[in-house]
Amino acid sequence: MRLRVLEDRNSLGEAAAAQGATAIQRAIRDRGHARIIGASAASQFEFLEGLIRTPGIDWERVELFHLDEYIGLPMTHPASFCKFLQDRLIAKTGITNYHLLDGEKDPANVIRATNEAISSAPVDVAFVGIGENGHLAFNDPPADFETEEPYLVVNLDEACRQQQVGEGWFPNLQAVPTRAISMSVRQVLKAKEILAIVPGPTKAQAIKACLDGPISPMAPSSILRTHPNATIYLDRESAALLPPQTLTALTAMAGD
Repeated sequence: MRLRVLEDRNSLGEAAAAQGATAIQRAIRDRGHARIIGASAASQFEFLEGLIRTPGIDWERVELFHLDEYIGLPMTHPASFCKFLQDRLIAKTGITNYHLLDGEKDPANVIRATNEAISSAPVDVAFVGIGENGHLAFNDPPADFETEEPYLVVNLDEACRQQQVGEGWFPNLQAVPTRAISMSVRQVLKAKEILAIVPGPTKAQAIKACLDGPISPMAPSSILRTHPNATIYLDRESAALLPPQTLTALTAMAGD
């Protein structure tokens, strides 16, 4: 794992987008197509904007997988992650090969079909975030570090649901669904490369727990430290609680 700390959200987004674009272009050059995983969250705004502005990506050769989705939420709902990816990535790039998780359909059928699709070949690069409770995808603590199933149904804890209210996706806690379909932790780790894009002061406590504490299901994103080709992108705000020695050690690994 490598750590990069940028000054602000915009510079973080640009730097992560440059690395992400390189990963996609490399896969297309080497194998004729790229398989990617896309996250849907406010933390991804600047990164996605930078990525779609990057010239030289043949988006018709990109296959997109969905990281997670609320169960019972229609694709037209403003908080739908399907809508997020449609509006902020698919419509703007012309990606035609994508696998969205329809929250209104039977979860077992959605999972069965998506498991089959994602298991057919390796994923080149996963773009993920880290939740305020440390979750990876919608794997809230204590996360399942053992299941080999690519996707699973998960229960969302109150901290996770409260984050969605705080970010303005829902009017109150009662409106936030309590269950979701999520990519499993082990499936995320199967990606050849992982970029975690984590800006903002509300993520500082989670970053401290995940990068300066034990690797544990209670800090689900701490598992990223075991991946040989993961890069975590922070800004000064999200990195604010990391002890200087931890910050120095991890950024030195990135060659900064």
